Amino acid sequence: MELIFSQLLDGLSIGSVLLLAATGLAIVFGLMGVINLAHGELMMVGAYVTFVTQNMFRPLGEGVFQLYYLFALVFAFIVTALVGVLLERTLIRQLYGRPLETLLATWGVSLVLIQFIRSVSTSMTIGIVVAVVLGFLASRFSPKSLKRAAFYPYVSGIFWIVSAIIGFITISAMSGSKALAKPWFGPRNIDVTAPKWLQGSWGSIAGIELPGIRIFIIILSALLLAFVAWFLTKSVWGLRIRSVTQNRQMSNCLGIPTDSVDSITFGIGSGLAGVAGSAITLLGSVGPNLGAAYIVSCFMVIVLGGVGNLVGTVIASMMLGIIQSIIGSGAILIAFPNIPNPASAVIEFFATTSMSYVLIFIFIIAFLQFKPTGMFPQKGRSVES
Repeated sequence: MELIFSQLLDGLSIGSVLLLAATGLAIVFGLMGVINLAHGELMMVGAYVTFVTQNMFRPLGEGVFQLYYLFALVFAFIVTALVGVLLERTLIRQLYGRPLETLLATWGVSLVLIQFIRSVSTSMTIGIVVAVVLGFLASRFSPKSLKRAAFYPYVSGIFWIVSAIIGFITISAMSGSKALAKPWFGPRNIDVTAPKWLQGSWGSIAGIELPGIRIFIIILSALLLAFVAWFLTKSVWGLRIRSVTQNRQMSNCLGIPTDSVDSITFGIGSGLAGVAGSAITLLGSVGPNLGAAYIVSCFMVIVLGGVGNLVGTVIASMMLGIIQSIIGSGAILIAFPNIPNPASAVIEFFATTSMSYVLIFIFIIAFLQFKPTGMFPQKGRSVES
């Protein structure tokens, strides 16, 4: 039973990570109907922000270094939220109501983020900054008469193209220096050292130790879920988000700034993905392909729990985490060696990580035959129409 309890804790911690990531994805999907395939890469960005924060705090001394992870959680949320807002304002906003184009565009963004993490260097960073600054200045200080012209969008596009070319020239000019052209991260996985207060055991129950990292992830997930629930039910912007989710057209008629609601919602969802990525660094090494390992699981949570429903998201994420941990690890066969042969053969067949996913898919397919809209389906006039 000790092994089962240990695997149960592992499952709850995995489910907590899925909960953090899927909550943001469920809010965005429920509000805007956007299938964001770059959500997993936002988790990856949060993981790398944690790695950078660790390296920034390491030279400050052992005492200060022990606090780095608390700052990393905040930085991961802020950075990924800003990336999400930028993504929504520049790309996704142009594709509302076009699900196929949005799907392909966010998939392209995910590939760009993966390659960016693999190859980002000082020269690339300087070139990108130069291109963005020039493009912004050209658009900002264009004559008002030009801005009022019907052809100004094409002129603005030319400004940004020229700025991008100058940025590429800057990168090429600085690539001759090995120090400036050396990638910061590269394609290899990175490791984050957990602070000492997270390592070891945080106590025991009936002689079974409680690993600090697992308990911390569960507590972190519970606190953030409570904050999201409070924000959606008590704050002004939370009420606006719920209103837009229920009926976007009527909310717009009542004066609710739906564009701002979309940006804030996407920022919060992206920030939660960043925190999930930061939590993943405590469970093992991470790399540029981190997002692909979690994005499918996040969508399974949404489908099973119901679009945009927090309660369904919690139940579904914990179920999937526990199934993946207990079944996929083969703990049942070790804890109960006297299981009859037919049942034992079935459990042994699914006792791998990949086959545990197959079992989860089978379970979801069977469940959706009875509840096609998930455990807690979305309600509202926009759904009925």
